Amino acid sequence: MKIRNLNIDIALTHIITRRRQTLVAALGVTIGIAIFLFMNSLTTGFERFSQKEMFKNSAHIKIYKEDEMSEPLQENSKPDEMHIIVNPKITTGSKTLLDPQGLIHKIKKQKFVTNVIGQVNASLFYNSGKSQLTGTGSGVNIMEADAMFGIKEYMIAGNLEDLQGSLNSIIIGKGIAEKLNLSLGDNINVTSSYGVNKTLKIKGIFSTGSTQTDQSKSYINISTAQQFLKEGPSYITTIYVNTPDPDKAPEYAAKLQSLTVYRVEPWQVTNADFLSSATVRTVMMTAISFSILIVAAFGIYNILNMTVMQKINDIAILKAVGFTGKDVIRIFVTEAIVMGFIGTLMGLMIGAALVTVLKNVYMGPPVGYFPITYELKVFSLSFLLGLIVTICAGYFPARKASKVDPVSIFRK
Repeated sequence: MKIRNLNIDIALTHIITRRRQTLVAALGVTIGIAIFLFMNSLTTGFERFSQKEMFKNSAHIKIYKEDEMSEPLQENSKPDEMHIIVNPKITTGSKTLLDPQGLIHKIKKQKFVTNVIGQVNASLFYNSGKSQLTGTGSGVNIMEADAMFGIKEYMIAGNLEDLQGSLNSIIIGKGIAEKLNLSLGDNINVTSSYGVNKTLKIKGIFSTGSTQTDQSKSYINISTAQQFLKEGPSYITTIYVNTPDPDKAPEYAAKLQSLTVYRVEPWQVTNADFLSSATVRTVMMTAISFSILIVAAFGIYNILNMTVMQKINDIAILKAVGFTGKDVIRIFVTEAIVMGFIGTLMGLMIGAALVTVLKNVYMGPPVGYFPITYELKVFSLSFLLGLIVTICAGYFPARKASKVDPVSIFRK
């Protein structure tokens, strides 16, 4: 017990008597941890922001009827014969789901489901004078859609309630309003791809921040969308489902697949390109920040290695009076732990300060405040990583010191 306490006393003595080198080593760790924490908080914040933006138009799970490839009219009767079909095509059958209300009722009974809506998507042409834009009208129950997508958050004019139950109303994107020089209360002529023409009153304007969406998307009553497509009141093209945890969407989708023969697709499949980009960005940011931390660890390694060279005679004396190689390792590893602990704490404080400053920078609509966030797991990872890297950096000089032969040193 006394030897262990003496090991700590010797380590602390080295640290206190070599304040400048201790401070330099700690600062290296401080910078590394601060950058690691900041960049990972930034990555996490951007991922959450991007996911939130994506869920403005996409649910966690969607259920729809897939297109089918036309099949041969006659099956092969002999294995050695080749069956030929001329010009195979995607069939243009109806997109409607059979008994959609019954399916929605079954889905609502599932404990992991928070919101369910049926939607009818219609390809539309927005006309104003000689100007025309193409886009997509989402036929929905607007209040149910708001509960799922949070439409009210990006409304810049009008009220969603005005669309509820109104067959001659529409809510358009900001880009459509600007390009066609329209405003709240104006009439807009809308034509579907099936040739159905209607004049609708603009009851609201929204801005999602996505130029493509704002210049093409609109919300209409679900009955109006069915009329545009010349379909009846039971016509539904897509069912959207939200769950408590979006990350578990594939698991929930597998359970919903047992309820229907239609395609059940989690958002991870629908947005595979987005996830790939996010993964590449995360790996890149983590690699850069971890590299900086490794450089800081080399600073501790160099300082402890110099200490071993300068204290070689002291180490020989310690081993001569009964200190073992393990005791010598404990001394220098303790120094590394203290340097790493000080540097890590300072790095966490500086990193947290940087996150706080950026978190309060207002970027303007639709982004709002800078998308960076505090994450307990990021702080914990930064703290553990800082200590692990510095312990590893201190172990190799310590191991070198433990192998000093006092006899050979005394002979010199």
